[in-house]
Amino acid sequence: MSLIMKKIDVYNQCERQETVEKHAPMVKRIAYHLKSRMPANVQLDDLIQAGMVGLLEAANNYDASQGASFETYAGIRIRGAMLDDVRRNDWAPRSVHRNNRRVADVVRKIENEKGRDARDTEIAEALEIDIDEYNRILQDASGHKILSFDDVGCGEESLLNSVPNPQSEILEVLQKDDMQSIVARAIASLPERERLVMALYYDKELNLREIGAVIGVSESRISQIHSQAVIRLQARLVNVNKE
Repeated sequence: MSLIMKKIDVYNQCERQETVEKHAPMVKRIAYHLKSRMPANVQLDDLIQAGMVGLLEAANNYDASQGASFETYAGIRIRGAMLDDVRRNDWAPRSVHRNNRRVADVVRKIENEKGRDARDTEIAEALEIDIDEYNRILQDASGHKILSFDDVGCGEESLLNSVPNPQSEILEVLQKDDMQSIVARAIASLPERERLVMALYYDKELNLREIGAVIGVSESRISQIHSQAVIRLQARLVNVNKE
């Protein structure tokens, strides 16, 4: 490597280091915001650590010619790194995933047969459990579900994962916007209260406690409504894929 190239490399490294140090506080802000929307056993320090990795990657890969500011680009990478880390360390027992699938199957069957939203009591009856046990299943699901509207196409538990990806990578890219439109339409078709909870959680970015205060019910009830909305969406997205 020539002397000039070595000097350029050292300069670039120093510039990246300064960029990381300047934007480190953004990592903490994003971590605190996400922590308020996640289960209690997600640790703030883990989010910050993952976010710093995202910031370093952003500093290394940022291309100003693409039009986005560094703050915008880094914010997306930091948040994505945090969510990816949480998903990789999935703590949900297999029973939670199994129950989620069971509920989604029942919701899909009832709605296909009746042509309307499946009611709580109907779902519980089909599962051969009482309504209290059904609510406990929803509560467990909420405690383990990590879902962001910004990355609905990512992760094994994402909404768009309910719609199998096309075999061709080119077709996958072309159909990405279509799949996101499908999710948006599915959300618009939810029962009013579930639709409101989803809007407040993903659009307004309120946490469950804040949504409960707006609607006038307990945080645990909002948790159950959110879980039921996500499961209902998963059931309906499978239906859409079969059309």
